[in-house]
Amino acid sequence: MIGSPLLASTLDLLALEPPGWGAVLLLGLWRSVLIAAGAFALGLVIGFFGAYGKLYGGPVTRDLLAIYTTVVRAVPELILILILYFAVTDALNQVLLAMGGEKVQISGVVAGVLVLGVVQGAYATEVLRGAIQSVPAGQIEAARAMGMPAALLARRVTLPLMLALALPGLANLWLIATKDTALLAVVGFAELTQSTRQAASTTKAFFTFYAAAGVLYLAVSILSTLVFALIERRARRGQRRVAG
Repeated sequence: MIGSPLLASTLDLLALEPPGWGAVLLLGLWRSVLIAAGAFALGLVIGFFGAYGKLYGGPVTRDLLAIYTTVVRAVPELILILILYFAVTDALNQVLLAMGGEKVQISGVVAGVLVLGVVQGAYATEVLRGAIQSVPAGQIEAARAMGMPAALLARRVTLPLMLALALPGLANLWLIATKDTALLAVVGFAELTQSTRQAASTTKAFFTFYAAAGVLYLAVSILSTLVFALIERRARRGQRRVAG
């Protein structure tokens, strides 16, 4: 049959064992997911403190956070990656040399997590700020009237209520993080896109490998959507019972 040789050739190219490139693509996917997870977690931490700083911080704190979120959301991610990856690394090495130390080489995973985490943090700040503001004021006032301390109020009232409100936005940020890892290919880090480019350039089977990469990204997106939908349903269980 006509399709059989083509199918066999495609399967050979995507095989896990050499000369197939399947293992290389899966390793690139693992690195992409690892960086996305680290950046998403770092972004959540930055976003949490950024949201509370914007809402309850002093004038200087609010102004600095406003500059941070505005600049990061205005400048394309690729430009930010190039600036943070090269400029910040160079500045760090210059400081170390001035102090009598030696240059350091930041690993690709660490650099990717830090760079994308800073970008994620700006968006997470606004997502979480909006979610906190959407928490019914009456419930917060009731908790304060009962003498609940601020830390306990945040843990027992604000955070559980804001979680369900923030999850759709956070799910979008996670998907953006998984796709933004592809931008790290410009600095030579071997994530999925860079691995796909290497495989396609070596074998000249561009359609095969870029289609395979698209399928892998789609699989991560579908699985992530299902996981976040499950988390959101669990977060909204109490709200559904009250509404019923």
